Amino acid sequence: MTTMRRAVLLALYGLTSTAAVTPSIVAAQSTSTAADKPADAPMQTMTIVGSRRANASATDTPLPIDFISVSKAAEQGGQFDLAQTLANISPSFNSTRQTGADGADLVDSAALRGLGSDQTLVLVNGKRRHTVALVNLFGARNRGNTGTDLNAIPVMAISNVQVLRDGAAAQYGSDAIAGVIDISLKKSLGCEASFGYSQYSVGDGKNYLPSAYCGIKIGEKGVIGITAEYTDRGRSNRADPGNPRTIGDTKVTGPTVYLNGEVPNGGNDKFYFTLGNQQRRASSAAWARDGVGTSDVPARNSAAMYPNGFVPYINADINDIYGTAGYRWQIGEWHADLSQTYGFNDMKYDISNTLNASIANKDLLSGGKGISPSRFNAGGFSFSQATTNLDFSRFFDGFMNGVNVAFGGEYRRENYKIFAGEPGSYNDVDGIGFGGNGGSQGFPGFQPGDRTDRSRNSLAAYVDIETDVTNRLKVQTAVRGEHYSDFGSTFTGKLAASYKASDTVNLRGSLSTGFRAPSLQQVYFSSTFTDFIAGVPMDVVLAPNGGAVANAAGIPKLKQETSKNYTLGLTFKPSNTFSMTADLYRIDIADRIVLSGRFDANNYPALATNLSALGVGQAQFFVNSINTKTQGVDITASHKMNLGAGKLSTYLGLNYSKTEVTKVQAPPSLKGYEDVLLSERERLFIEQGGPRMKATLTFDYDQGPWSGEFKIIHYGPQTLGTFSGTAAGVPNAYYAPKTSADTALTYAFNDSTKLTLGVNNLFDVKPSRQDPNETDNGFYYDSVQFGLGGRSYFAKLWKKF
Repeated sequence: MTTMRRAVLLALYGLTSTAAVTPSIVAAQSTSTAADKPADAPMQTMTIVGSRRANASATDTPLPIDFISVSKAAEQGGQFDLAQTLANISPSFNSTRQTGADGADLVDSAALRGLGSDQTLVLVNGKRRHTVALVNLFGARNRGNTGTDLNAIPVMAISNVQVLRDGAAAQYGSDAIAGVIDISLKKSLGCEASFGYSQYSVGDGKNYLPSAYCGIKIGEKGVIGITAEYTDRGRSNRADPGNPRTIGDTKVTGPTVYLNGEVPNGGNDKFYFTLGNQQRRASSAAWARDGVGTSDVPARNSAAMYPNGFVPYINADINDIYGTAGYRWQIGEWHADLSQTYGFNDMKYDISNTLNASIANKDLLSGGKGISPSRFNAGGFSFSQATTNLDFSRFFDGFMNGVNVAFGGEYRRENYKIFAGEPGSYNDVDGIGFGGNGGSQGFPGFQPGDRTDRSRNSLAAYVDIETDVTNRLKVQTAVRGEHYSDFGSTFTGKLAASYKASDTVNLRGSLSTGFRAPSLQQVYFSSTFTDFIAGVPMDVVLAPNGGAVANAAGIPKLKQETSKNYTLGLTFKPSNTFSMTADLYRIDIADRIVLSGRFDANNYPALATNLSALGVGQAQFFVNSINTKTQGVDITASHKMNLGAGKLSTYLGLNYSKTEVTKVQAPPSLKGYEDVLLSERERLFIEQGGPRMKATLTFDYDQGPWSGEFKIIHYGPQTLGTFSGTAAGVPNAYYAPKTSADTALTYAFNDSTKLTLGVNNLFDVKPSRQDPNETDNGFYYDSVQFGLGGRSYFAKLWKKF
């Protein structure tokens, strides 16, 4: 296997080197290499994201856009959720399943170009989708970020995904610093269903996924598409035999239903709608607590309940709702669109296989056995977002070679709530600092003081103009102003252009400013939790902005991040069978919001009294404290040809992205404490939380009823910090480059029935081994690059009715 991996890696480097030096490179093209198209079929696709012009063409846009058809993934793909599907297709997209990261284990975060998950805007059918209520507190990726739960949308419901790899805040508003992902849902007639099964080669992590879609005609020309899916993913565990830890995939069960459709109302007028709901039950494992003979008894365990130690389980009921209703109509030559979108996400925690050690210790001191309840309602949180949009657009053909004018407005209202858990999940009944620790082990419940019910609103207006200056030169300009009720106003702009240098070469570039409003979750999240630092438990408070602890530390009010984006690209399309793109980019972000390092009585004595009163050892805050610079390149290439009696489609996608912290801006009260505010470890999470390089090389071959796929995915190196740090003589954790491969074979019994068998991570590749006392999750390696599950097998049966 080692020899084969080296051979694959050398081949991949050779191909990417060739792409990098090719003098002429191509525009946005389909990253789908669907085998059912003839080898000479045009790769031009239709797109909406990044343009408000009707019938815009992806290959003519001045912006880099990936058009990803996911129909093949729904029918034959070995990845059963959207985040993992896109991670194996789009080179600039990253999503890694966490383990040992508390609530972050329950939702897969996703990001573009190495930035945070809340710096990528997600749309559904062109309308803003809500983020989750969760703030990621642990894990290598997206620490301190919120994000959008892509896995709440079933792959079977999706027609295509468009990835705009460019800053677009001037067009779409907050969060679009790294780019925009637009998910287009199906509304085609007909029915199809699939059943997928997978499991890891060691026998765990069994995953069952029945899914079905049916498009039904409404009236003469209307249609409603209905998708239903049920997820049943088993827990996996990579801990050593005899180790009480559970390290691996979260257990997930639950149904998802999505409706998407439209009803024409004469002419070009139509009513459209989307409604989706997912109810997910998820369970992840916390750190293990030791048994009799260790310091965990009675501090974190009871000899009467778990004499050999135990693993608490963090469970959550996740409810995700998304809906849009809108009307498009014609006013003369103007296109008008009025819509109302609503999104809601909540997570309600219950902790099982646990105890409140203070309750058990009090029971023991009172003459009892030392018993506590073993399950607690730990509270939770919710986030809702209601967005009203009114948009107008018109194409004028009497100016230059034509100009498209669009303008509109948006009103958005958001609400964030934290719910307290039952008293036993957080209280300390035998006295703070004595005997057993209070709260449910694994995840202390939210306290009454954490309760939050906060809202804000924003109002925005924009103008977007796309001009065909000549038949070769296109220019796009956009300006947008927004006002937020909690921090004020912001103004952004964008200028983009493309020039057709020849029939095969297109030049493109853009300049833009952007912003990201601090999420309500970052502003108001409040919690006390237990972290394990080099294996030693430490109670930590994450103090809300504007609260007593944050004010005592002099943490100022959060404000928006601002950005400047620059892109420059080439496209090359010499024929209908081959195309390439290359885009250089730079993203400068000022006042970036990050989760601070840990402050305690030793490194910041001013907080000693506050921390003692709370019975915790450390405190963290969200703060606008750094500036960053991200530079990189995206390269894609697609080719189709006849080979023997069949057809071969090849796709290469490569992203290299480097983020650097250029400045640490400490508030006046924290001057001199910059190393605590942003420690070396926290800096590396920001700069290298994801691999700086990712490349995907896919071969699809079709011959008669047979089709095969071989996909190589290469991840570059990463360096992450350790708990002890280099100052203590402990080197940083270096994760070497790794190359994985997926393969699948499909047999079509007829036009409506297919069976696929395949292997993911064929070479059973795992991240570089580290000192478990120094990793973030206490295991041999963190969930970096492609995760830690290893090789898996899958089968999928697809049927069209």
